[in-house]
Amino acid sequence: MADSFLKNKHLLWRAGFGIGINQIDDLKNKTIKTLINELFKEDHFIEVTYDTPDVAAVTDEMSSMAPAEKKKEMQRINREQNNELNLNFLDKMVNSQQQMREKMAFFWHGHFASRVINPKFNRQLLNIIRKNALGNFRDLLFEVSQSPAMLNFLNNQQNKKDHPNENFAREVMELFTMGRGNYTEKDIREGARAFTGWGYDKEGNFKERKNLHDEGTKTFLGKTGNFSGTDVLDIILEQKATSRFITAKIYKFFVNENTDQAIINKLSDSFYNSGYDIRKLMTEIFSSSWFYDQKNIGNRIKSPIELMTGIMRILPMHIQNPENLIVYQKLLGQMLLYPPNVSGWPNGRSWIDSSTLMLRLQVPQIWSGLRPLEYSPRQDDDIDMGMKSRETALNKSFKNPNITIDWNRVEKIFENKNSEDYLIQNIQTLDINSVKSFSDKSTKMTIINLMSTPEYQLM
Repeated sequence: MADSFLKNKHLLWRAGFGIGINQIDDLKNKTIKTLINELFKEDHFIEVTYDTPDVAAVTDEMSSMAPAEKKKEMQRINREQNNELNLNFLDKMVNSQQQMREKMAFFWHGHFASRVINPKFNRQLLNIIRKNALGNFRDLLFEVSQSPAMLNFLNNQQNKKDHPNENFAREVMELFTMGRGNYTEKDIREGARAFTGWGYDKEGNFKERKNLHDEGTKTFLGKTGNFSGTDVLDIILEQKATSRFITAKIYKFFVNENTDQAIINKLSDSFYNSGYDIRKLMTEIFSSSWFYDQKNIGNRIKSPIELMTGIMRILPMHIQNPENLIVYQKLLGQMLLYPPNVSGWPNGRSWIDSSTLMLRLQVPQIWSGLRPLEYSPRQDDDIDMGMKSRETALNKSFKNPNITIDWNRVEKIFENKNSEDYLIQNIQTLDINSVKSFSDKSTKMTIINLMSTPEYQLM
């Protein structure tokens, strides 16, 4: 069992994005119960949005443009709005006091993975996920399933009677609820028939298009009836396989990729019996003694977003060109709003290869202005979302990241403290003498060097 300070650090990394600079002074004096109450504090939900006008509002202004010019302008607006959504979401992760909401939203963002160009659809889905992040999984599942982003991404707009499209029904069962092995190909076909007619109008409002819905009898997961999409989702939620699948995925993300089946079964039963109360499930996890076992501490490789956010939370910085952060997301392999596919982002060692590891270790030095960026994206990197070419991005966007860090404040906060205690989860493997040998003994250089170690990549 870890000591209280290590437990506090562990909780802040798993239920949030690490220690914030304002938490350092009193972190050692807080109990786990106090921290949990702070993390789960009821808050006033604030939507993620963007400042530029909706595309619909500027359509009339573009009516006189040539088709090519109009398309280019639409792409520019979409790019700007998606960038704003990305940075707004990232800012919430860094600065929100409701860290648990944002961490849970980050998890659901990968679970309900969607990749569409339309920023209005992205905004709707992102706010659905954030609003319901700690609410009820049933509500979350229904709202996501009826969002234009997901219906568009999984082709349900084209799902019509006599010509069913199975993509949406398949992914709802395989990736969002039950997981493979708990349904048949016939269940997919029958589920697709039930979802016929689910779509959206040009304003992005969910519509059940009755004239496109298959009114015939369906047999789905052992039940027979004239099922609608709502009926199918309810039947899915009745399956204990759904609770087990969601609970196991949460356990792997928040606790340990090596699962303890006995614990997962117990959590799953509680989750199912609570009617899919997410807040209750997460409270049970973080309040359990086993969560703080040594084997669960410092065993997860930070995702790129977790790495970036953790640095930004503990180092007060002013970023002159925040859009640079989107390019770093791209280079590190995790760009918000742009998962690689409907399965979401991978975890663990998949974040690390010979090129990304080098950049991860260099980010603290680059952001501190101690070295330039010398890096090229992997050749298979297809993330663009309307961004400029790789070469333009590399040459213009962040050779000079234009980040200013308030090192005076950092020096004052860390005065008479061992920086490694706050930055590293498992300091037993850290060679602190080597870290300090590359430093001028200042707090600034010690922190930069600590953040540049392999140990800092773990949480």
